[in-house]
Amino acid sequence: MTSSTDYKALTREISSNVSELRNSVPQVMQGFNALGKAALAGGAIDAKTKELIALGIGVAARCDGCIGFHTQALARLGATRAEVHEVLGIAVYMGGGPALMYAANAVAAFDECAPTQAPAATA
Repeated sequence: MTSSTDYKALTREISSNVSELRNSVPQVMQGFNALGKAALAGGAIDAKTKELIALGIGVAARCDGCIGFHTQALARLGATRAEVHEVLGIAVYMGGGPALMYAANAVAAFDECAPTQAPAATA
């Protein structure tokens, strides 16, 4: 996908498709949801840090849906653009060139979810 991806639309579409899976394989989806809740539950690491880790893994794994969902969560949790960019730097370090391409997409996704933090356009 390119940086022109509409991540909000992508996550809405994925959510709609996942809804069908909730009906057809409810035990699998309940297990996945329980895993997510357990992984994100409070503990030694706060929720924002866990979401930053998830974004980095999503970039390294080249998952556009992961980028969309985790940037939305990070915007809700008050992550800063600087925090997101530092995590993307680690993802690129760990994932190489392909991760860099997805890191660029993650910048666009975060800017879409937290537009007040996006830098002003230059002339």
